[in-house]
Amino acid sequence: MRSAPTILHLDMDAFYASVEQASKPSLRGKAVIVGGLGPRGVVATASYEARVLGVHSAMPMSQARRLAPNAAYLVPRFALYRSISDQVMALLRALSPLVEPLSLDEAFVDLEAGGTAWDERSARLTGTKLRADIRAVTGLTGSVGLAASKMLAKIASEEAKPDGLVVIEPGTERAMLEPMPVRTLPGVGPATGDHLRRAGIHTVGEIAEAGEDELVRLLGKAHGHALYAMALARDDRPVVAERETKSVSVEDTYDVDIHDRVRVGLEVQRLADRCVRRLRGAGLSGRTIVLKVRRYDFSTLTRSETLRGPTDDPAVVREAAARLLDSVDTTGGVRLLGVGVSGLADYTQEDLFAQAAGGAGEETPEGEEPETAPEPRPETPAERRWPAGHDVRHAEHGHGWVQGSGLGRVTVRFETPGSAPGRVKTFRVDDPALEPADPLPLVDDPPDLLETTGTRGTPDAPSRPRPLEA
Repeated sequence: MRSAPTILHLDMDAFYASVEQASKPSLRGKAVIVGGLGPRGVVATASYEARVLGVHSAMPMSQARRLAPNAAYLVPRFALYRSISDQVMALLRALSPLVEPLSLDEAFVDLEAGGTAWDERSARLTGTKLRADIRAVTGLTGSVGLAASKMLAKIASEEAKPDGLVVIEPGTERAMLEPMPVRTLPGVGPATGDHLRRAGIHTVGEIAEAGEDELVRLLGKAHGHALYAMALARDDRPVVAERETKSVSVEDTYDVDIHDRVRVGLEVQRLADRCVRRLRGAGLSGRTIVLKVRRYDFSTLTRSETLRGPTDDPAVVREAAARLLDSVDTTGGVRLLGVGVSGLADYTQEDLFAQAAGGAGEETPEGEEPETAPEPRPETPAERRWPAGHDVRHAEHGHGWVQGSGLGRVTVRFETPGSAPGRVKTFRVDDPALEPADPLPLVDDPPDLLETTGTRGTPDAPSRPRPLEA
């Protein structure tokens, strides 16, 4: 472990919900819950105002509604979240070449590798400036942890929430960890926590006192060794700049179990096409097609088929997924379906186009591109869906967002990120003057901080002392 707190962990505060509050003035300071709104939906993120009411991520949406009946419930806008995440990650990469994203809103940064920080003072200045830069560029807040290891930096950022900064100075780690609950340590979930509690172990300090042999007896060799090392604040894992993508997949959970075998097949075909679009968007192809089926009784079946080489042909993926479905009994109903591709490569083996049954259907005339999927026809106004929280534009009233819809009506609040809370109006769902719109930026004309600070370093940090030359 290093001798200075030069590993930084950034965790954006209630990211999805904070984006929604920043873009919707009427929701600022109020309980906001983002996730799937169907009967089987789950909470993706809850604002801090909702967390006070007991709502948390991964909670069933039905339970959240009981706890917070007056909260705003919104469907995620992932394209917007990704664009804001890209802005944040660019700021992190300006600090160091070693940035390890964990999700859209969370990442480790090795400040020492970027020459940005080398001691406690320079690390603190860097973390402080980063938080200010994130607010200036995105209008959002993030919490920063700084420590000599990844584990401790993540613990520090959790202690800093919301909108704070915590530095764990080398030499203080054991004293800081000892009184914390065992669930503080990575890899200690509910099951492991219950197992330790039954053994009389409640804190990190008690894990260290139990000794390595006892932990191995309780949890097994690998888990026991790892947990004992973490309790002693030992963590030498490096910050890894690139994580290799192992698979690309999509899945849908259905509000009502699907019993019709024909519809199950059509859903699998649709998921296969979506998966291929995502695969091609990443510039990848893959050898192994995977089908996931969760049945009415919550049992989950996974089937896979490995091809001769990598492909990104939708016909090949569709037909492989259909063959896999033939081996699955869907009697009783299906609640979730998923299609994935693994064994990824950055090229396509051309002869695999012939792997689709019957030579992949009709021949493609020479010089023409094979069809990937029929182009979807434009929706008519009456066919449009109006997800809660998504952006719309009205020919007369301008930009707004959907508060709710049903019974042939859609309710819209007209406001923008920089406006005062707006007025609410209701329209027919087929009103020709109302149409879906792209999200507006959260910050008007954000500063180009990468241009002003350069690609490395922090202007406000003191110059690093140089060793005396002999």
